[in-house]
Amino acid sequence: MTDWNTCQRALGIYFNNQSWLEQAFVHRSYLNENPDFALPSNERLEFLGDAILGFIVAEELYNKFPQLSEGELTTIRASLVCRQTLAKVAFSLKLGDWLLLGQGEEMSGGRKRQSNLANAMEALIGAMYLDQGLYKAKEFILRQLKPFLEKTKRGEINPDYKTLLQELVQAEKLLPPTYQVIEATGPDHDKQFTVEVLIEDNILGRGVGKNKKAAEMEAAHSAWEKLRCSHG
Repeated sequence: MTDWNTCQRALGIYFNNQSWLEQAFVHRSYLNENPDFALPSNERLEFLGDAILGFIVAEELYNKFPQLSEGELTTIRASLVCRQTLAKVAFSLKLGDWLLLGQGEEMSGGRKRQSNLANAMEALIGAMYLDQGLYKAKEFILRQLKPFLEKTKRGEINPDYKTLLQELVQAEKLLPPTYQVIEATGPDHDKQFTVEVLIEDNILGRGVGKNKKAAEMEAAHSAWEKLRCSHG
């Protein structure tokens, strides 16, 4: 039996309605094996938390960085709310310890899976909003993202465009991007690689770099910008 009072003490968050907290940690695999469980999965809370997170981060960036353009703000926001960042925050909070998982998901490492951690983080934000309102949810979000926001202020945010592209492609229900080296020129000690990224057989971006990784990142950046603009 999960001790939700211990969970609240560990998180430093105390819910008026504890069922919101519990639901934030219910993975769909748990319900598959426990169909009579009283609460639904955390997926609807995740949907709500994602929207609240995006709004709060957008507002914070808008207020704190008046010198940045719309495109720059969009890129930084995407880096702050991406699965990779959320999973890091969730891991630091040990959210995986509280997940309710089916046996298969448990055995396959579900407590440490990036997607499960990021989803739990978003669901927890949604639960906080429903239980305590926007102000408390905002406090929590900004407290957890403080290290990343400070990096932004110091100009140290380097967006992982391959991750951002992957998430955007998933959101648009497209096939995963593939990368191919189309050219490698220069001597071994000073090669230059040209890489194209394809999505559903369409070339959406091209990048050049001194190694394959750098070229892929540049290609992903180009594709991310193009796909983002084409989908509004």
